[in-house]
Amino acid sequence: MLNRSVAPAFKAIKNVNLVEPEKYVHPNGLKSFIFQAPELDLIKLEFTFDNILLKEELAILNPVLSSMLKEGTHTLTSKEIADTIDFYGAFLMPEYSFDHSSLTVYTMHKYVGNVLPILADILQNSVVPQEELDTHIRNNKQSLQISLQKNDVLARRFFYNEVFKGTRYGTLPTEDTYDSIQREEILELYKKQIQPANCNLFVAGNVDESLKKMIGEMFGQNWQNSTDLVKVTSLNFDSYSTKLFVEEKADALQSAVRFGGLTINRRHVDFPALQFVNTLFGGFFGSRLMKNIREDKGYTYSIGSFVGNLRHTGFMTLASEVGVDVTQQTLEEIKKEFEVLRQEKTSVEEIDLVRNYMQGTLLGSLESIFSHVDKFKAVYFSGLDINYYTYYSDVIKNMNPDSVQDMAIRYFDYDKLFKVVVGKI
Repeated sequence: MLNRSVAPAFKAIKNVNLVEPEKYVHPNGLKSFIFQAPELDLIKLEFTFDNILLKEELAILNPVLSSMLKEGTHTLTSKEIADTIDFYGAFLMPEYSFDHSSLTVYTMHKYVGNVLPILADILQNSVVPQEELDTHIRNNKQSLQISLQKNDVLARRFFYNEVFKGTRYGTLPTEDTYDSIQREEILELYKKQIQPANCNLFVAGNVDESLKKMIGEMFGQNWQNSTDLVKVTSLNFDSYSTKLFVEEKADALQSAVRFGGLTINRRHVDFPALQFVNTLFGGFFGSRLMKNIREDKGYTYSIGSFVGNLRHTGFMTLASEVGVDVTQQTLEEIKKEFEVLRQEKTSVEEIDLVRNYMQGTLLGSLESIFSHVDKFKAVYFSGLDINYYTYYSDVIKNMNPDSVQDMAIRYFDYDKLFKVVVGKI
């Protein structure tokens, strides 16, 4: 009989095995990546586009275009598209991030021949109907008005406006920018961005030969490029303030706190080690920030730090909401944690805890073929391959007190961070 009073033996994670996709470059420039899972009846196709900007200050147009893709074509209305997708039990979802926009469909294998022509129509013949565009703008203006009443939203906007100012990453929507959007601009962006030479297609599931042929004909041959492709190869980032910026809110019960600044991204050799130290510092529930400011002091319900990877840079940010009566104390404790991280050696026990957490998180994130796609995309769009995860695992396994302190001294400098408080001090 199993003795449940005895914990199972600990086993270190040795290797993480990722699925290598089949890769194709089609005559029109479309690149497709096939992730085979023959046991699945579900098929996922994700058309991902690099965000093309008419101008840096017009970055607001990209998320609008993403949302408007499925709102009508020359032959199908928004309702007809939605009804047909629903009829076949499929799910169609546009998504937007700073660097990419995507259109994803999930469908049963037996209905893929009915669903894919709708995708082809959307990608080649979207018309951005004025009525649907007006509705989208109106809804987003209302959502923005509500969001701007929240201290954490304001703090995040101040952060992005300052740290990424002058670039697409720092261009945030306002009511005025929504009012200025013209249908002709969205159509111009659609023509430049939604074309096969600017597309990576990720397909996962039971991808048999008939489906490969269908994809090749429908999206690799019949879909034509509409214009020359022009991409930004680099961005210049201005210096940003490292002083504390306070936005007073007289009736605030909580203060939103956000610190951060630019750092390296995934292409840098130190990135896995930076992620390790960030996890230790504020990247999981057992982090130092959580133990001190939540568990010991009781100043907040949640606090954490995050290292973000973008195409043209990386960034680190720290965020929390705390009671207005303890805002100043929270700032002092955060500063103290930065100093301790840089000045004192981390114990082997704490390093082992973080190492096991990160390795377990990586392994646990590979629960399906779709997760393998996400892992591949993360490195592919950074100009890397899946061997990166072997390097990542090796770095995590070899972290020690000296390497943790070295990373902390290099990348965790409190005095180089932009600091925002929205509420009261």
